[in-house]
Amino acid sequence: MRLSRLAGWCGVAGPVLFTVAWLVGSLRQSGHSMAEVQLSGLAADDARDPQIMMAGFVALGVCSIVFGAALGRDIAPRRAGARLVVVAGTAAVAAGVFRRDHLLLTGPGFAGESWHNQVHDVASGVAYGAMLVAPLVLARRFRGDPDWAVLSRPLQLLALGSAATLAVFASRALEPWNGVVQRVAVTLALAAEVLIAAWRDHRRQPDTGLPRHSQLTPGQLGSAGTRGRRLGRGPGPVRRGPGPVRGK
Repeated sequence: MRLSRLAGWCGVAGPVLFTVAWLVGSLRQSGHSMAEVQLSGLAADDARDPQIMMAGFVALGVCSIVFGAALGRDIAPRRAGARLVVVAGTAAVAAGVFRRDHLLLTGPGFAGESWHNQVHDVASGVAYGAMLVAPLVLARRFRGDPDWAVLSRPLQLLALGSAATLAVFASRALEPWNGVVQRVAVTLALAAEVLIAAWRDHRRQPDTGLPRHSQLTPGQLGSAGTRGRRLGRGPGPVRRGPGPVRGK
């Protein structure tokens, strides 16, 4: 159960560490404002502290992989959404390892893109796509589950809000502030992961550490009840009261 709880914390820690990384990297990047520099640029070769953003990408990716794997066990057998969380995490690790060439997208002396820049672009696209689709798939999965249904609407709103913001980012309609628009879009998508992780931890039974019955397979229900009886909390045999007193 400690590993399961650790996986739940990963769903919160990954997005938080990633957000801290781009905040620190943006503040330390001299000569360019947050509106000018995209997140990938903070990990580029000519960024001031690229290792900070690289660590943010990798931390987000590893934590998402661990959390997605644990979530998949919770919501099996329909776990396509959890697998998308794992895909997004894997792509985030690749985006951190294979960096972009330059801090800015255009500038004097920029030649053709390197192979690792191209890998970064593909990995970033996969990560964005998976982060947007995963909450929508999970929202549909949760809709029919009484224990998870409360998350369905918030997840839809966060995913659609992130998609709309990314559309504005791609259109360059707010070009002077495109870096800020991108950060808002990513933050909305990551908020969905944090919400799922927080609710997953909340709905687990705090006294026994056992998941609720809706999470258990029929074979697990017996073992859960047996453990509960040992702890004095589960359903035990029904004790009958004293029978009728027979007259002498």
